[in-house]
Amino acid sequence: MDGLHRRTLTGELVAEFLGTMVLILFGVGVVAQVVTGKDGLGGHDSIAWAWGLGVTFGVYVAARISGAHLNPAVTVALAVFKGFEWRKVLPYALVQTLGAFVAALIVRVAYADAIANVDPGHTIATQGIFSTLPGNGSLPISIGSAFMDQVIGTAILLFLILAVTDVRNSAPVQWMAPFIIGLIVVAIGMAWGANAGYAINPARDFGPRLASFLTGYGTAFEDQNGALYFWVPIVAPVIGGLLGAGAYVGLVERYLPDDDEPNEVGEVPAGEPHAHPERASVS
Repeated sequence: MDGLHRRTLTGELVAEFLGTMVLILFGVGVVAQVVTGKDGLGGHDSIAWAWGLGVTFGVYVAARISGAHLNPAVTVALAVFKGFEWRKVLPYALVQTLGAFVAALIVRVAYADAIANVDPGHTIATQGIFSTLPGNGSLPISIGSAFMDQVIGTAILLFLILAVTDVRNSAPVQWMAPFIIGLIVVAIGMAWGANAGYAINPARDFGPRLASFLTGYGTAFEDQNGALYFWVPIVAPVIGGLLGAGAYVGLVERYLPDDDEPNEVGEVPAGEPHAHPERASVS
């Protein structure tokens, strides 16, 4: 081998599939453990940390090949604001969703006995293992409030991802970026998890939701009140991602100094470039 490998769309799609699958294996897996475990084994904090670590590991898998979007909302936002090729948007979104679907099926099979033990009828009591619900299925949160929550949460996600991957804005070194992005997801989970379960990712929600529907959860596309809900974690994150990325580009990026400008007193020096803006590693 001459060490030179041409990046292909096929390779990028495989990377997005595998990176998203890793993310969901940890994310849906930890929720399954908490929901079916004795006394909520691990609790909310373990959920927040496992989702963040899942993002970190998924980004490490895919970053050098595809940019590790792992999230259709991210892919759309990068196409609008960072020059990501539009012809790749739909294929990326499809394989991200497929990766989430396959990972959720793995969790479903692995936790089948545990789920049957606590919820043999496959009801709303364990539906939250796979997909999100307003108020996490228990709080009286309206669909409108859940929609707004997802817009805000995904806006925060994209705003901060662009901030920590912008080489003109003191981005962390390449090997640290996935860890920092994982911490962003941990923080969102701890601060914005109650209203709608912080899906902030259409693939993360729809892939596992479909997997649960096909394996016994007949009301998977509805919320706990019987209202059609599956569209909320698809539409709202896309809108939120555009708002967050747009806010960063319009309110921060435009005021950053060029790479060759000297730092002023009190400024944090810019780090070494580690990625093209349109290929920022995100989740």
